[in-house]
Amino acid sequence: MKIGLLGYGKMGKAIEKIALERGHEIVLKINAENQNSLNSKSFNQVDVAIEFSLPNTAQHNIEQALHTNTPVVCGTTGWLNNLNEVHHLCTNKNSAFLYASNFSLGVNLFFELNKKLAKLMAKQPAYEASIKEIHHSQKLDSPSGTAISLANQIITTTEQKDQWVLNTSEFKNELIIEALRENGVPGTHRVSYQSETDTLSIKHVAHSRNGFALGAVVAAEWILNKKGIFSMKDVLF
Repeated sequence: MKIGLLGYGKMGKAIEKIALERGHEIVLKINAENQNSLNSKSFNQVDVAIEFSLPNTAQHNIEQALHTNTPVVCGTTGWLNNLNEVHHLCTNKNSAFLYASNFSLGVNLFFELNKKLAKLMAKQPAYEASIKEIHHSQKLDSPSGTAISLANQIITTTEQKDQWVLNTSEFKNELIIEALRENGVPGTHRVSYQSETDTLSIKHVAHSRNGFALGAVVAAEWILNKKGIFSMKDVLF
């Protein structure tokens, strides 16, 4: 499989390493230095594009690929206000698009646990839900896309919360996401339910970027020759 990397930072390099180990070829690398050279001709030899760039370039990169009917796997967060536009373009072009806030197998299992726990805790109003996430200091968006996904799962399950807020809140209807940035932390997420008597928590800790990179390559392998809009749940479950 010939892969185009739309974003060639630390994550792009980790994806490249795993893709080569799995027998694939990298035929396109786009970063800040050659961003302006990206056009329809760039995708002539690309079977699947993997997009891990920046929030301000992600939509443009994705649309350039979809216009050439190149399937796209995207893990960039912080741009999702425009996600519906990308979905609409993908449908019109009869192409394929897969977005995930996190490609790690462990995190996607964590998502399933979070949904199960949220359903149980929805019947326990004595417990106050909260989320804490820690990422490396170079991460630009806050909170993380993974934390937002976790929060939305809880919000859609319970009547006690109807929106999430960052770091502080004085209102019971708001779900607090505490976001910290520390050097050398690939990604940690914890969902907690606290009452006056005890605290119940589930937690995922990433030890490196390798789990995210492997998941992205597996998703690219899966989406090849498919049409439609997908998520990691389609790939893994």
